[in-house]
Amino acid sequence: MSFLNHVFIISALIVASAFFSCAEIALASARRIRLQQMAEHGDHNAQKVLLLQEQPGNFFTVVQIALNAIAIMGGILGEQALSPYIAAFLQQLFGNELWLDRVSFLISFVSVTSLFILFADLMPKRLAMTYPEQVAVLIVNPMLWCLRLLRPIVFMYDGIASGLFQLFNIKTTREDVITFDDVSAIVDAGTASGALQKQEQHLIENVFELDTRTVTFAMTQRDNVTFLRLQDDEDTLKKKITDDPHSRFLVCDNQIDVVVGYVESKDILKRTLNHLPISLNQELVVKNILAIPDSLTLSELLTRFKSTNQDLAFILNEYALVVGIVTLNDVMKTLMGNLVNTFQEDQIVKRDETSWLIDGLTPVEDVRRALAIELFPNEENYETIAGFMMYSLKKIPKRTDFVEYSGYKFEVVDIDNYRIDQLLVSRLEK
Repeated sequence: MSFLNHVFIISALIVASAFFSCAEIALASARRIRLQQMAEHGDHNAQKVLLLQEQPGNFFTVVQIALNAIAIMGGILGEQALSPYIAAFLQQLFGNELWLDRVSFLISFVSVTSLFILFADLMPKRLAMTYPEQVAVLIVNPMLWCLRLLRPIVFMYDGIASGLFQLFNIKTTREDVITFDDVSAIVDAGTASGALQKQEQHLIENVFELDTRTVTFAMTQRDNVTFLRLQDDEDTLKKKITDDPHSRFLVCDNQIDVVVGYVESKDILKRTLNHLPISLNQELVVKNILAIPDSLTLSELLTRFKSTNQDLAFILNEYALVVGIVTLNDVMKTLMGNLVNTFQEDQIVKRDETSWLIDGLTPVEDVRRALAIELFPNEENYETIAGFMMYSLKKIPKRTDFVEYSGYKFEVVDIDNYRIDQLLVSRLEK
């Protein structure tokens, strides 16, 4: 064969090797979610890639058969085919020297090997890693043709490999399950790249946390609930409504643990403006209210609100005692987070560069974000920073009690009837 024929054969081997190297990386790296989106938009090749990924052993077998065959052919034809031409060229320059054969073989070997590494391996694989889905849909049809052509050989080698995996009890199927950690990592990467804003990142994270946070996270606590009693006279009702204006009020029979329902403040206002008497036992309509357990998650609460067509509920613990009330607006505030309610302004006040005043009822998630703490210990046992203090101290905290954690000192500075009202958090010196 002539020199040009040898060059043509080597070039064809490089192109074939580049194709299979590119196919191997692209089909393995292509993301199912992205391929499903492309298939939904009418890309039939994306659907073929998805089907091919369900049986990865087949195309991996084809790729390995092809790459090994090409490597062997390149080794046989490559260096030996070019060596005589390089030797003849060197002979014209240096004459008949003993070292010409070895040098020509070495130059041929390095040249062919470099071409294979660069154009048949390195560049195609980097290209496939950068654009896995786009490359996968381009090469899927030729790969399917190769699968059909080499089906008997593929069946033999794939069967042997599968049998060996079963013999050693090695699992070869990948569970393509997306967890919250996966989504969180993608969101973090999107925020770092600028595709998402910081507020949008918090919103997405809050959506997933609705399944883990209970209703007690968003409720108005028992001590802060203003309720009306059936026994209250007109003056008492007006005073409560004036002192604590709300759109709705819980109605109880003498005490908060005996809930009767709720009344709309607008109904009371109408009767007041019309100079009509006000009485919870007669004139005012007490509406039914939803009762929920304190173990319910916020996600389950939204479902309950939707099914009952209500947006207000009171929360009971295992002893049938009222621990608080929650509204749809409370859930939305929890979901929207900093977009509607900046926790630093309400519950976390920065005194200077190294200290903060924090309300005891501040959720630990907000404290983590404000102080850049990765995780509090055993967070499943409490929800607020006051709960963290009680869990860490193993007692009812007193003023000046403190806990040191993650480079910060958490000190109790105000107590209200055994409840931690405020904490002073200081950054410890390194």
